[in-house]
Amino acid sequence: MCGIVGFIGRHDAAPILLDGLSKLEYRGYDSSGIAVRDENGNFEVVKAKGKLKELFEKTDSGKAIHGTTGIGHTRWATHGEPSETNAHPHISGTDVDDSGVVGVHNGIIENYVEMKDKLLRKGYKFYSETDTEVMVKLVDYYYKKYKCPPGEAIAKAMVRVRGSYALVLMFKDHPDEIWAARKDSPMIIGICDGETYVASDVPAILKYTKHVYYIGNMEIACLKEGTAEFYNIDSEPLEKELVEITWDAEAAEKGGYEHFMMKEIHEQPRAITDTLNSIIKGEGKDRRIDFSCVGISDEDIKKISQIYIAACGSAWHVGMAAQYVIEDLARIPVRVELASEFRYRNPILDKNGLVIVISQSGETADSLAALREAKDKGLKTLAIVNVVGSSIAREADYVVYTVSGPEIAVATTKAYSTQLIVTYLIAIHFAAVRGHLDADKYAYYISELYTLPEKIEKIFETKDKLQWFAAKFVNVHDVFFIGRSIDYAVSLEGSLKMKEISYVHSEAYAAGELKHGTISMIEDGTLVIGVLTQPSLYEKTMSNMVECKARGAYLAAVTSYGHYNIEDTSNFVTYIPNVDAHFMGSLSVIPLQLLGYYLSLSRGLDVDKPRNLAKSVTVE
Repeated sequence: MCGIVGFIGRHDAAPILLDGLSKLEYRGYDSSGIAVRDENGNFEVVKAKGKLKELFEKTDSGKAIHGTTGIGHTRWATHGEPSETNAHPHISGTDVDDSGVVGVHNGIIENYVEMKDKLLRKGYKFYSETDTEVMVKLVDYYYKKYKCPPGEAIAKAMVRVRGSYALVLMFKDHPDEIWAARKDSPMIIGICDGETYVASDVPAILKYTKHVYYIGNMEIACLKEGTAEFYNIDSEPLEKELVEITWDAEAAEKGGYEHFMMKEIHEQPRAITDTLNSIIKGEGKDRRIDFSCVGISDEDIKKISQIYIAACGSAWHVGMAAQYVIEDLARIPVRVELASEFRYRNPILDKNGLVIVISQSGETADSLAALREAKDKGLKTLAIVNVVGSSIAREADYVVYTVSGPEIAVATTKAYSTQLIVTYLIAIHFAAVRGHLDADKYAYYISELYTLPEKIEKIFETKDKLQWFAAKFVNVHDVFFIGRSIDYAVSLEGSLKMKEISYVHSEAYAAGELKHGTISMIEDGTLVIGVLTQPSLYEKTMSNMVECKARGAYLAAVTSYGHYNIEDTSNFVTYIPNVDAHFMGSLSVIPLQLLGYYLSLSRGLDVDKPRNLAKSVTVE
């Protein structure tokens, strides 16, 4: 949600801020703005409602504003409607000229009403409906009251607010500095050639530097040209390690594809291969899953009595698929939890259980809260994330990284696929350690995983057929996805893809549940998409599809090579290659991703930036 960019250096800041914000459009936003300190030390603030192009036009692509220090923001409305007034940056006074502090903020200040009442009593006036304006004015209040350095004023404000925030501020009295602070919302600081950058996500500054600091929770940073100093909440200095980002700038560009989503769909074979190779060592039959860098020992694995998977959205769908695979191979009970509900039901957790938290960004607010709840209850935690140094990665006891590179489209594809791969590896490794796999079966499963990239490439050869099908159903209103076991888990993801980028109402059901109410919704022309890749369940799901057809449904199916008799029943069929049944979800999801993409394209929608959605959900 929202995007932050800041710069201090020798070049004009405005073009750099706008370029950085354009790299964060995928996070979702409804307004934007920048603040630049001019040559005379004064702030110039420009804001715009709507797309970032409005801000580009207002500032002549940044060329109309001069100054080498500035901050920028793309806002996704939480407090107050989308408007120029509510857009960031916010100021400490009633206008720019009487403001000593200007700032931007991601997150939510939960007690902002209480803080606003306090400031009103102190004579402050408010022009917006936002919690961010309250935060900026609160910092200004402590800065003036105690006549203290900016870092101390920020610290005093931090201990008095509740909520989450990534906060970036400029002080009029400190012209050569930008100040930053964070709690639970992501933020990175980059250094290169005597210039310093701050951003809420890597793509914003990847063009300028690959060397970044990760600012920790409840920490404060002072940024100057080419330097960054860090402090804890007590204003004590902290030492930080400069980390090199392994992505290159081209990885965050479209590379000739019309949309990031299509590019990322096609990057899945490489992302899967890279993730496998990051964890599996050796060649041929000597290949072994190596979790030594994760830190979880064989003894730890043998003691696990229960696995809890906590995640949100597509990551939760990964957990749903993983549940079937882990239980069947490793024979450990698995419970899949919506992270947004996990802590609110005061869960009863087995002390010998392992909590697996899955998050692409490593900053998902609900998933981070679930991890902390598990740790508070004394359970070991394992994170599956894509971003090195993210909050979930730092706080989990063990972490396994996916190697999918930057994912820009809001609708996840390659992150989902690499998360699935990691759960397969966990299932195989845990099964072997606990004595449930012999050497031949172990080698077989690893061999099967390495066939996935080539088989996904094979599915891409049928995408024209899926595009035709999407065009045929461009005006569809309701779609039902059905499947059993792993096919049901994949149906959940296929349904979400259709909803989030094509805005078509769709639902996914375990096929056996149709007769328990849902079949009443089936009428002439209703589109029902069946996923049938599990050999032992094929006939049962087929029977459920026949029931739908008898009530007028139009049937589409995703199934594996060899099940050609399905054409006697289904109106449209997509075939996928065969692989071990445990891993079929990695193949069957591909046609569903493509179908969602092509349906959105046929409807003339913004594939990469669907309405009302953000890539990284960093607030509850």
